[in-house]
Amino acid sequence: MKAIVRRRYGPPAVVRLEDVDRPVPGDGEVLVRVRAASANPLDWHFMRGTPRLLRLGLGLPRPRKPGLGADLAGEVASVGPNVKALRPGDEVFGSSRGTFAEYVCARERSLAVKPANGSFAEAAAVPIAGCTALQGLRDHAGASQGQTVLVNGAAGGVGTFAVQIARSLGLDVTGVCSTRNVELVGSLGATRVIDYTREDFAAGSRRYDV
Repeated sequence: MKAIVRRRYGPPAVVRLEDVDRPVPGDGEVLVRVRAASANPLDWHFMRGTPRLLRLGLGLPRPRKPGLGADLAGEVASVGPNVKALRPGDEVFGSSRGTFAEYVCARERSLAVKPANGSFAEAAAVPIAGCTALQGLRDHAGASQGQTVLVNGAAGGVGTFAVQIARSLGLDVTGVCSTRNVELVGSLGATRVIDYTREDFAAGSRRYDV
């Protein structure tokens, strides 16, 4: 199969399209035929191996696993032992390592069934950014209905999810972005939008719960 790989850390020049063996799902794993994958800043860090502390997990002095990519959407091709819910043919989305490939193995617990009203491309854009926003608001901040939340970088990948998730949780949302994104952030549900090129959100007296 074809896959995007890097055999050493470095700039984009280290990235190659190669023929590699199709992976075989292990215990609790699912083999997914990738229909779409999205790029994240995480991929840039994995490509360069920076910050260098990352290499303790990725491999010294070169990557143990050459594949790149973390988000995916596709169809289940086969399942390994002890996979409980997913079956071949199911349309799924989620996260794994090496998703810039025709096929990838992912833990069943790292996948979810793709909503029927969303495309593979839309679903592939959700996992890293969407889960970061959801976990930040719900699990770490403990945000609850009626609280106020400030989303700095509200027009970015995590920020656009954070604005929408915060509104769905019943929070009053203030988004911070540049001039060109003011309308976008407002359309996502922010009740107040601060253009950081015109106003320093940290300079005023207003305070936020999250």
